[in-house]
Amino acid sequence: MRIAFTSLLVDDQDKALSFYTNILGFLPKTDFPIGEYRWITVVSPDAQDGTELVLEPNANPAALAFQSAMHEQGIPLTAFQVDNIVEEHARLRAMGVVFTQDPTDAGPVTQAIFDDTCGNLIQIFQLNLPG
Repeated sequence: MRIAFTSLLVDDQDKALSFYTNILGFLPKTDFPIGEYRWITVVSPDAQDGTELVLEPNANPAALAFQSAMHEQGIPLTAFQVDNIVEEHARLRAMGVVFTQDPTDAGPVTQAIFDDTCGNLIQIFQLNLPG
């Protein structure tokens, strides 16, 4: 058994696809209509056959309430690992990404949190391996 998909709620699928590909650098994997919405997935360029991130519409009132509450409480809905958080933070800031937490040492990881413009806070982290 392995994880094939993980979902992230978004308020606008087109805006999310643009942000996750043009800003974050993920690659589009699938995109086809399902009723009034689409099944859109993106993948890491480093793991194109790996886990797919589904950009899922937050149209369900329960989904929207959950997403809004997590955002208001400052809780990221997912986390992405990076090799160099200082460089990735600088790259994303230069592209206009708004961070709610700059890189912060948290023991085994250094983490930062940004707003994905689609209703979510997202954490990036770098493992702090002993040296």
